Amino acid sequence: MFELWRKPESGPEHGVGPAPVRPSVRESVRAPARGPGAGRWAAGLTAAAAVALALVVPGAHPASAASGCPGHEVRSVGFATGRLQVFRSGQYVCAVTLAKKPGARRQMSVQLQVRGGLPVSDSGRFTRLAGPVRVRAANRCVRAVGAVSGKKGASGWFLC
Repeated sequence: MFELWRKPESGPEHGVGPAPVRPSVRESVRAPARGPGAGRWAAGLTAAAAVALALVVPGAHPASAASGCPGHEVRSVGFATGRLQVFRSGQYVCAVTLAKKPGARRQMSVQLQVRGGLPVSDSGRFTRLAGPVRVRAANRCVRAVGAVSGKKGASGWFLC
């Protein structure tokens, strides 16, 4: 590739030529452009790609993307003030509670329990979602409960 040359301590007139210096692998790869606005441009491009993907992919469920749970949705329970969503990925089950009308902070909670185990929960005053909570549920029944502003939704035992 290219060779970088060091300036000799004594010039070529003294019989000492410049010594070639080989660049490391990291130096040989061109660095991305830096400057004012470079980070904002990349962030804007990423956001635009996400919006385009959401518009192009039919059937994409925006709530599952916003939930933070990996895997596919196995149960969804709607109730007066929100929605409880449960996802499965391999041996793990994950749950979130989404507010029907995000905005003001309100009491929200999500609870996930494997039969024979202790419940795992997240609760507090949130604006749009409680959770995610995750449990390992290899070949065991699971139940989930979600609540927003005192109204609840429960899945009952499933995945048995």
